Amino acid sequence: MDGQTEDQRDRAMADWLRQRGVEPAGLRPLGGDASGRRYFRVTGPAGDCVVMDAPAQAASCEAFLRVQRLMAAARLHVPRIEAADSARGFMLLEDLGDADYLARLTGPDRELLLDDAVHALVRWQAATRPGALPFYDAEHLAAELALFPAWYVERHLGVKPDADWWRRWQAASTALIEAAMAQPQVWVHRDFMVRNLLVSDPNPGIIDFQDALLGPVTYDLASLLRDAFFSLEPAEEASWIGIYRERAARAGIALPDDPVRALDLMAAQRHLKVLGIFARLCHRDGKPRYIADAPRFLAYLDRELRPYPAFHDLAALVAALPSPPAVTTA
Repeated sequence: MDGQTEDQRDRAMADWLRQRGVEPAGLRPLGGDASGRRYFRVTGPAGDCVVMDAPAQAASCEAFLRVQRLMAAARLHVPRIEAADSARGFMLLEDLGDADYLARLTGPDRELLLDDAVHALVRWQAATRPGALPFYDAEHLAAELALFPAWYVERHLGVKPDADWWRRWQAASTALIEAAMAQPQVWVHRDFMVRNLLVSDPNPGIIDFQDALLGPVTYDLASLLRDAFFSLEPAEEASWIGIYRERAARAGIALPDDPVRALDLMAAQRHLKVLGIFARLCHRDGKPRYIADAPRFLAYLDRELRPYPAFHDLAALVAALPSPPAVTTA
């Protein structure tokens, strides 16, 4: 932990908070995420705040600050920065609450919440300007796709692909990357999913945006509508795609000639990547609860790839893999 034990890190954080007039005795841990960051709620002079502890993540903290400014300028509801020390990995943030979308999408507010999310997404994309964020380039996309065979196929399933499998995988990966690169490019949150959207006023509160890049226009829509932790029925999803397309057109956002195909292939890239990430979290980081959702991702992939003859071989490669093993998440 940044060369420190957890106790040393806790003492450093407490000292940092005291220097800013915040008494650390009232720190209350919040639920962790898939990263190495920790979060706490604390009462400061102006009320409740969230403390982010991100050891050895100076670049990520700087990115958080940069994207926060861009999102705030686009009139999105993101946490106000009360204090930040990127070099040490400490931040004190406005508390937007802890009621995320996932907890509320099964209730009566579902349509309103999704409507607000689509509205925020269009506003974010419409604010895009060149040079403000790094490019989500082919090399980056390829590195993400490589997580699937390395961590899901080989490590999680215990499968050792032969040369023919690798040839077919490489051809499919190249085609997915080319499809993504052919899309109009906008600012992308890169994890615009229900656990990163908070029920707030104004709605939604948006968090975990430090990985934002300039990338394919369908990426964040795929993240929202084909989530890791809940699924929409196809008819409901199609309705939201239509709503998004209408609003994007009115906002002057360029879309692919075939937006549904572009969305399907972008979602397939994301789902392959996330299967690799979740397997890595399980086997490298001791966080098995994420990979329990592997069957949802596999169902998404089948639906996304089979309509397109050019991707039938990739669909067959994935379908031929053994079923994921049961994982104890306790």
